[in-house]
Amino acid sequence: MIVTEVNIIPVKPNDGLIGFASIVTDDSLYLNSIAIYTKLDGSYRLLYPTKITGERAINIFHPINRIASQIIEKAIFEKCKKVFERSNDDRHGENQHRINDALKTN
Repeated sequence: MIVTEVNIIPVKPNDGLIGFASIVTDDSLYLNSIAIYTKLDGSYRLLYPTKITGERAINIFHPINRIASQIIEKAIFEKCKKVFERSNDDRHGENQHRINDALKTN
């Protein structure tokens, strides 16, 4: 199995939830609504979609073996690092440098 595309949609953090992922595997299967949570140690964990019916939770989809799970996690976590590091750089990086430079000249 190869993850051929990964998209991350960041959300306002809420109880560890930081975004949702969608992936395409083998250029053939699209899977979405994969929740991305942060752990206390700063790493990520995934939660696959379920449907609650009465007292029962039905899994919509999830990996059925460790290898598939690791392939999906690796692809999503690598994309998360890029997306969230870039958003941190934008928030505290170049704009902050511009503000500091402006303050120094005044």
